[in-house]
Amino acid sequence: MSLALDRGLALLEHLAAHPDGVPLASLAAELDIPLSACHRLLATLQTRGYVRQARAQGDYLLTTRLASLGLGYLSGAGVVDIAEPVLERLAQRTGELVRLSIVDGERLTWVAKAQGMRKGLRYDPDMGQDARLSCTASGHAWLLTMSDEDALKRVLQQGMGGPADYGPRAPTTVKALLGFLHAARVRGYAVIDEVFAPGMSALAVPVLRRGEAVGVISVAGPRQRLTPERMHEFAPELLEAAAELGPIFNTNSLMGRPPLGKG
Repeated sequence: MSLALDRGLALLEHLAAHPDGVPLASLAAELDIPLSACHRLLATLQTRGYVRQARAQGDYLLTTRLASLGLGYLSGAGVVDIAEPVLERLAQRTGELVRLSIVDGERLTWVAKAQGMRKGLRYDPDMGQDARLSCTASGHAWLLTMSDEDALKRVLQQGMGGPADYGPRAPTTVKALLGFLHAARVRGYAVIDEVFAPGMSALAVPVLRRGEAVGVISVAGPRQRLTPERMHEFAPELLEAAAELGPIFNTNSLMGRPPLGKG
């Protein structure tokens, strides 16, 4: 039973990274699961509504059920209600994508967003993904709250980002990463330029509760609009927003307090 559960979760995680779908044979090979066992697991997940099979080529894809569960949990727990007015205010002020990520154990996951730019080029990555700690502003903002040793431990567990996979300025060595983190600690917030993606820049600040990082607020957009000057201009507002959200979050359950205005 434990092995089946582990394999089933591995299938869900793998499919989440491949929204266009994956053939049965590829899933079995890439996850080192016997073909027959992989087919049985997919059939069960399909029956439960978590997976569907594309008719044209037979590839397996995730349905929205898993996303709905996560969003329902966050909504019921109060995160979206608490964060929404703060994110919307920042999005209107900056004109760019504003995101909130939550610290969940060893992971930093994007859970809410507000888009300020209504026309023109928009930068809008999917919610529910874990931030790449080595090369995102959100990741750097979380890491700046730790010692170098703890920060590197989390990055190495997840894996370093490289220019081939991310932006041309993504750090590929421990020394380069620490250079980003030391500069961020001095500023009190993280800034990246073509680190996570070519042509994109971002800044982020940690959300602290009783001195512990419980989340991160970030602003991201095309570097021709979100210049270094504009990022530093927006930093005080992000710091203010983080200070506003910090006392509300419950570090034990992510958000154990009712939404604002309800207690």
